[in-house]
Amino acid sequence: MKHIFARKSIAQLHAEAEGENRLRRILGPLQLTSLGIGCVIGAGIFVVTGQAAHDKAGPAIMLSFVVAGLACVFAALCYAEFASMVPVAGSAYTYAYATLGELAAWIIGWDLILEYTIASSAVAHGWSQYFQEFLGTFLPRLPHALSKTPFDYDPGLGRIVSTGAVIDLPAVLITALLTFILIRGIRESARFNTAMVVVKLAVVVFVIGLGAFYVDPANWHPFAPFGYTGLSLFGKTILGQTGAGGEPLGMLAGSAIIFFAYIGFDSVSTHAEEAKNPRRDIPFGIIASLVICTILYLAVAAVITGMVPYDQINIEAPVADAFRQKGLPWAHFIISSGAVVGITSVLLVLMLSQPRVMLAMARDGLVPPKVFGAVHPRFRTPWISQLVMGCCVAAFAGFVPLRILAELVNIGTLLAFVVVCAAVLILRRTHPKAHRPFRVPFAPLIPLLGIGSSALLMFSLPKENWWRLIAWLAIGCVIYFWYGRRHSGLRAARQQPPLPGEESAP
Repeated sequence: MKHIFARKSIAQLHAEAEGENRLRRILGPLQLTSLGIGCVIGAGIFVVTGQAAHDKAGPAIMLSFVVAGLACVFAALCYAEFASMVPVAGSAYTYAYATLGELAAWIIGWDLILEYTIASSAVAHGWSQYFQEFLGTFLPRLPHALSKTPFDYDPGLGRIVSTGAVIDLPAVLITALLTFILIRGIRESARFNTAMVVVKLAVVVFVIGLGAFYVDPANWHPFAPFGYTGLSLFGKTILGQTGAGGEPLGMLAGSAIIFFAYIGFDSVSTHAEEAKNPRRDIPFGIIASLVICTILYLAVAAVITGMVPYDQINIEAPVADAFRQKGLPWAHFIISSGAVVGITSVLLVLMLSQPRVMLAMARDGLVPPKVFGAVHPRFRTPWISQLVMGCCVAAFAGFVPLRILAELVNIGTLLAFVVVCAAVLILRRTHPKAHRPFRVPFAPLIPLLGIGSSALLMFSLPKENWWRLIAWLAIGCVIYFWYGRRHSGLRAARQQPPLPGEESAP
């Protein structure tokens, strides 16, 4: 019991980052901000906005973005403080190891694996739908059997239904292509991402600028058809309406779903070991990407819900379809092509981040280091982890629908945010004199608000998400006690006998 709460010192973390398996420091502030924007803007604007407005919140989705954005601001400030103190791979996993101990670090690391894998799968699914919209403007559509997942969740019926399809083939193919690019190297991946970010920002501005002329304010009434709440406690709705399946409905329930749209700013911290000046550039990249994306989200949500009544929004490709409904096929083509590019960059950054968490866990011996800690001798990337993740993402994206994927990933991310905010408070108390190039302002208020807002959104998710999270963490605990605890590098270091002459050292 004493060992599973053992913590790693900040000095140990810095020393490990300088070992032979270190990553290449080549990312500057603009590249890191671009990675954050590349991950945040994509599936959130182009896919999840429509699902949350149609199923959960109506036009009040605009307020849902505000609530989710505030929760992210609190967490982002906490991430920035940690990333400036401990500029190594691993993100929340590494921060938990330095503050809460090995078992808590394992739980968060295992949770992050779920977050990035399932988020990548959901984004790959969204990419597939927009790619098919784009393809359908000038070529015959793919056969139905190859265009969707075999099943989906119908919120009207409150149950799983068959789609008649076999596999979402485009989602599988884009995952395979990006896996190959990511193995090639971080420099190539960052350049590819930057180019795509420029394209999709142009498309987002185009959507806002053109769509504003087609907004009908009558579509914003009623503004909150499902109410302003939607709060549940472990799946039991305590404030607000409920859907056919018992899930909460309302503005807060919408926030819990569209929180998926903000996943990405925290991925900047996973690249701290590849930043040129992590103490300055990581906080800048995290905060800048979050502020820019929040402004754009609010504008796009207002435009889409103003162009089309919320109950007529196409949840598969809401932005492009809104312009199609307004009789603008040329705009539909531009948006579909831009969405394909934009969502590609989201998928790239998500798939880039997860293997860095696995690398940090492998360095600690909690997962097999010869597999997940292997760095390619030429490309300097964790190539085996990248390959394993690519296979898992392809499997989920090909066979599991978006509604299930989006809700599952949110609860894992929110749990990570709660831990990071709590860890800031703990480290302020246990290491008050540690060097902090960036400090969370108004502590402990901001970390406490981060914990409270993230927990509130967790409680607004359907009960199935809690059961999936509990099952995933239970599997993780079995693996930890079976393998990770026995192979822990920290435990092995503590059990080594002292060197000659050290027995009497003070």
